[in-house]
Amino acid sequence: MNKKIRITFLALFFASGLFAQGIDLSLLKSINGPPSGADKTWKFISNKAIVVDIAAPVSLVVAGYINNDDNLKISGLQTAASFIVAGGATFVGKKIFNRDRPFITHPDVIYAKEHPTDASFPSGHTAFAFSTATSLSLAIPKWYVIVPSFAYASAVGYSRMYLGVHYPSDVLAGAVVGAGSAYLTWKLQKWIVGKKKPRDIAH
Repeated sequence: MNKKIRITFLALFFASGLFAQGIDLSLLKSINGPPSGADKTWKFISNKAIVVDIAAPVSLVVAGYINNDDNLKISGLQTAASFIVAGGATFVGKKIFNRDRPFITHPDVIYAKEHPTDASFPSGHTAFAFSTATSLSLAIPKWYVIVPSFAYASAVGYSRMYLGVHYPSDVLAGAVVGAGSAYLTWKLQKWIVGKKKPRDIAH
């Protein structure tokens, strides 16, 4: 694994370990709470997030073809690439740190409203949501895209804590992974396009 990536994951996990001993768990307890009428809403947001995450790049590509806009097509592909990178980074993080879910570690104080069986750190749902939100915001840097995009991503992250399946530090790490994946793939896409332009002009 790349040294910088490993150091980043270690730093995130170290921070999460410190938080989990006190502030992290206390904050989660205040968000989680016993079952209530709001459970269905947060389960819906959490479970349908993947639909939004997949629809985003598809919509950009389709809009690009409809409007004959190459920039939208490229943005759609970049969003999909970011999704893949975020998924890979999340998978690696879960395998390396293998952190138990909070409802497993603290069954006496955390109410499990879902029962995922994989590792807790980082939050995959949050990583994908912030990857999507960041990619959309970079593709269309308008307030009416940025605000709802990050509101959606934040809601997904909150839902994972509300359901008792992630610590706040898991969600924070997922947000960093997702936003970072989007930014890195966006920069790579800009670099590739920049490299092609002189060649295109020469021809």
